[in-house]
Amino acid sequence: MTMHRRTLLGATGAAALAPLAAQAQTRWQMASAYADGNLHTRNIRSFIEEIQGASNGRLSIQLHSNGSLLRMPDIKRGVQTGQVQMGEILLTAYANEDPMFDADALPQLVTNFQQAKKLADLQKPFLDARFGRQGLVLLYTVPWPAAGLYAQEEVTSLEQLRGSRFRTYSPMTNRFAQLIGAQPTLVQSAELAQAFATGVVQAQVTSAATGVDTQSWDYARVFTPLGFTMTKNAVFISRRALEGLPREQQDAIRAAAARAETRGYQLAEAAQRETEQTLATRGMRVTQPTQQLLDDCARVGRIMADEWAQRVGDDGKRLLEQYRAS
Repeated sequence: MTMHRRTLLGATGAAALAPLAAQAQTRWQMASAYADGNLHTRNIRSFIEEIQGASNGRLSIQLHSNGSLLRMPDIKRGVQTGQVQMGEILLTAYANEDPMFDADALPQLVTNFQQAKKLADLQKPFLDARFGRQGLVLLYTVPWPAAGLYAQEEVTSLEQLRGSRFRTYSPMTNRFAQLIGAQPTLVQSAELAQAFATGVVQAQVTSAATGVDTQSWDYARVFTPLGFTMTKNAVFISRRALEGLPREQQDAIRAAAARAETRGYQLAEAAQRETEQTLATRGMRVTQPTQQLLDDCARVGRIMADEWAQRVGDDGKRLLEQYRAS
């Protein structure tokens, strides 16, 4: 055989093997509704990098952030149907599907990150069961920074908000407004500045992070950090996709998820400190809540928690009992 023929055959053989090498890499898609700069998205990117690194290039995951592939209401279904292999959702956004997803949206149930972690750990078996029935595996959850009260003057008790036009954005915030005697007014984040400026709303509860995003110093004068709610984002995966991987890759994903949860709490705590400081430096008064205001919020929160437990049933009652007893 001539040298030219051997070279030609070698090149042909390498070309034939090239498609096989390409096929050896598993390619996944992941959908999230949040922007690239968001703390949750930054955490996910680190999570993905760790998974890809552990697979030595055999697993590739493309993140579609900012709702660019699927909107928030469509992400969970997208993972169930195999449109994407992984997704991230705000749990409370799916409360109409299952009220168990609303546990962290109960006012004053948790007021700090330590309590948020305790609730998350107790809630996890209930979430695992629900996700599992739908062919999904919950990987990790991370809370948002705590929500506080925005108003034009310092609020020392909920009685001051009676009759006010109170901005709402979910069934839980709508119910809170009703219970305190305020007028629930649905306003999206993008419309907050105009709503406050025109008197459509006079107060709201949301995080300092949202306040920075919407430049709340242009429309409100006082922010009171309450630890009002600490809702969670959940990152999950198709069970079929996960079990289709070699065992060592499955283990690497679970290990990376545990690290992502720990890192996510650290990012959320940092974001809370930084955004509250930003509100202050931009001219807002950041005032600590009075004991009366905290007591008022806790009283309303207990009413809403009891109502929630009735909607959820035995699982909801058991979760609240475990949390309050721990």
